[in-house]
Amino acid sequence: MLDLKQRRIELNLTMLEVAKLVGVSEATISRYESGNIKNMRRDRIEKYAKALQVSPSEFLDIQEEPQISKIPYTEEGTVLVPLIGKVAAGYCCHAEDNISEYIRTDGSSLKTGYDYFWLEVKGDSMEPELHEKDLVLVQEQSELDSECYAVVTVDNEDGLVKQVQIDNTKITLKSINPYYPPRVFEKQDMNRIKIIGRVIEIKRRLV
Repeated sequence: MLDLKQRRIELNLTMLEVAKLVGVSEATISRYESGNIKNMRRDRIEKYAKALQVSPSEFLDIQEEPQISKIPYTEEGTVLVPLIGKVAAGYCCHAEDNISEYIRTDGSSLKTGYDYFWLEVKGDSMEPELHEKDLVLVQEQSELDSECYAVVTVDNEDGLVKQVQIDNTKITLKSINPYYPPRVFEKQDMNRIKIIGRVIEIKRRLV
């Protein structure tokens, strides 16, 4: 049976290098290596197999084995999605010690082939749209195709929820609260930004 982590180590590849070849986040590769690759999209299987220099059929063998999902499905079309304590650059979002609880989420809002997590909003930079302790549902993806609310990291800071605008020469992180000016990252400084995922739902938590 193919051991994804062992095979990557044999090829002297880092998780980040494999993630770039497959077109997913480093956190997603970490989850795949832990055994959670059920229902992986065909195009990802082919890219992953090419990155590890193996046959795609070896991935199909792994998928056929019984697995325990870290995001268990529940009754009535809902899914238990993890609430993450924090998101830090280079840190696996779905590590067990970073999950504070699971939140029942409408499964119809989730797309096949993506990983999801909830994150609690910190601070007042996004008021009045987002209040402190509001919850945002994040669809993990390393790229954004339009201006939107998203979770990003800057350098080694914890994840930030911002309105993100990207063009060829700069990335702008906008706050809704006018007290906080936009943060603009140009040219080489754009590499300081890591896209964690797109915000697809907001939930106001009653305190």
